Amino acid sequence: MAGSPSLICLGQDTSYAPVNPSTPERVKVNNIYIIGNQKTEKNIILRELDFTTDYYYDWETFLGIIKADEQKIYNLRLFTEVEVTPLFTGDEEVEILISVKERWYILPSIIFQLADRNFAEWWTNQGRDLSRVNYGIRINHANVGGRNEKLRFMAQFGFTKAFDLLYSKPYIDKNQKHGLAIQLTYTDQKTIPIASEFNRQVFFTNETEDILRKNLSGALRYTFRRTFYNFHFATLGYNNTWLNKDVLVENPNYLQNEGNSLRYFYLQYSFRHDRRDNVAYATDGELLQLTGTKYGLFSSEDINEIEFNVVANKYIPLSDKFHYAGGLTAAWFLSNRQPYTLVRGIGYNPNFIRGYELNVIEGQQLYVQKNSMRFKFLDVAFDLSSYLRLEQFSTLPFKMYLSANFDHGFVTDRNRIPENARLTNKYLFGYGAGIDVVGFYDSVLRFEYSFNNQGEGNFFFNFKAPF
Repeated sequence: MAGSPSLICLGQDTSYAPVNPSTPERVKVNNIYIIGNQKTEKNIILRELDFTTDYYYDWETFLGIIKADEQKIYNLRLFTEVEVTPLFTGDEEVEILISVKERWYILPSIIFQLADRNFAEWWTNQGRDLSRVNYGIRINHANVGGRNEKLRFMAQFGFTKAFDLLYSKPYIDKNQKHGLAIQLTYTDQKTIPIASEFNRQVFFTNETEDILRKNLSGALRYTFRRTFYNFHFATLGYNNTWLNKDVLVENPNYLQNEGNSLRYFYLQYSFRHDRRDNVAYATDGELLQLTGTKYGLFSSEDINEIEFNVVANKYIPLSDKFHYAGGLTAAWFLSNRQPYTLVRGIGYNPNFIRGYELNVIEGQQLYVQKNSMRFKFLDVAFDLSSYLRLEQFSTLPFKMYLSANFDHGFVTDRNRIPENARLTNKYLFGYGAGIDVVGFYDSVLRFEYSFNNQGEGNFFFNFKAPF
């Protein structure tokens, strides 16, 4: 239950205390109070605190701790506003007030989105074909039972039919270190990419418009969070892909095995160090993620493959308005060829080089390094309380950044497919400028004009932060 302001007792008459007491050398926290958490359980918030009661802290160090704790609580993505305030009750004693404003946790939404890799792919390469649209409904519950559990259900139709169910519980133990998640997904498609030629995807639909690919997958994920910023994930999953035999006529190597199905278990381990100030659009901090995946756990399965992935991003504030963002992504497969369902490369999220959004550059190894220098030229918040009575929607934040961008990278294709030789096994780079818009509930829109080292330039529109 939420705390009440009336509980913040200072223990003595402070009506004549100075507004700005002299800065102490150290402070001790007596009590911690939380207000505004109408649904969220108190222990979910307390889990993010790096201080405790009845312990003395150096004052300057303590200010840094509570600032970092504000960011950690906000990054739970349960609240629109978070404020941690120390209230002096003595020369070296404080009470802590944590004030939060909860988000709207149950968010049903209509799915109406493009099925292609990005807006530019649909607009240019696919000729703005409205049949390549997915529609349906998605229901997200971001705080089941007030314990930061996530429940997601999706029913999607159109270009790709998909059903998805996900439930995650971040903590299953008293000490709040261990968690579990389970996910089930089914998809089927009548039009699928079967290869790439001249660094563009080649799509195939048979004459009778039959379903060409069905995919059923399930996964159980275990999480371990020993410290505030370090996470460990272990996932055991199963995948079953069925193909219409017409696909194998067009591309006999699509599955890399006999028959028209691909079935396997996989085991994945991932370590993530995440110290970003805002997980949706970071301006300070760092992210490091290391992942290893073994596809095919038994000798009887249809695949035997190992993949490694690295993500390393750094965000450096240069002033109140300027910050630099740099990111590195890399991926390696150990084998020379993979089933087309596992093909990686530049052009597939999250690996891209600005200016090459219209291309896919496929291979077994890739390296991409991205850079943005950003200037915040607008930061406002609109009070909508007179129009909307719901507190969760009473404030509309709005930030805009001007960005200067430079990305570069390399894809190694050990098979050296002649049709894709223009961009594989070559150093690539792209550059340009853009405007990033960060709005309600950390939504992000990006408008960019970029050039690449092939002399091509274009306007690109995206819905997420680049990294």
